[in-house]
This record gives sequence, structure tokens and C-alpha cells, in this order.
Amino acid sequence: MPVANMDKDPIIVFVCEHGAVKSVVAAAHFNRFAAEKGLSLHAIARGTTPDAEISPQTVKGLAEDHLRPTESLPQRLTQTELESAQRVVTFCALPAEYRQPSHLEHWENIPPVSENYELARDAIIERIRQMLKA
Repeated sequence: MPVANMDKDPIIVFVCEHGAVKSVVAAAHFNRFAAEKGLSLHAIARGTTPDAEISPQTVKGLAEDHLRPTESLPQRLTQTELESAQRVVTFCALPAEYRQPSHLEHWENIPPVSENYELARDAIIERIRQMLKA
């Protein structure tokens, strides 16, 4: 289903366990691509068990890409966000406490940002491009 034609609020939620790395990279790049395409969509980054801060390596990598994290600190995913999002993309399994939305997709095989920011970023960007083409 195309992202731009969905009927719910135009929020895309990217979720990783700590809300400090992959979801942050994905939200920042998604927002850039959506703006470039003139789409009225906005992505946010969330975690199921958020860290105290966004990974310094992530902040540095995004800065080198001329981007900033969408949040100043990792935020915990809420059930309301899951239910109101147009699409939810996870990099981790959602804990049982969350009701699984029908508009959820899981992105597997994304390399760890801690090992190679550029490789992880490029894998995330490729998935975002596919999402926006759908």
C-alpha cells in the first residue's frame, strides 16, 4: 500500500529497541526524503526500552549527512502512537505489552550502526526509497 495514499494521520513511526540508533537514522532520512518529494508525512523515532541519550555515533553520522535527530532524547513508544501511525516500521520485535497494528513491518538485516554507520545508513535509505516508491 503506498505511503502517500493511506488515510490515517501522516505519521510514520520507526522503532528500535533503545530508540537511540536505527530508528533515529531512519526518521531523519525519511523526513528529508518526504520533504524533497513534497509529501505531507512526518516520521518519528521511538524505542521499546529507550536509552538515556541518542547514540553519539548516530548524532555524528547524521551531522555528517547534514541532518539532526527528530528527538533530543530517545522516547518510549506508546500504544497510541502505534494505533494512530500511518505506518510502523520496527528494527526489533515489539514486546507483548504492545498490541500489534496491522500496518506494521519489520526491517531485518540492517547492519549495526555501531559497527559501520555508513553501511547501516545506506541499508536504511534503500528501504525508505522502496517504501516511498510503493
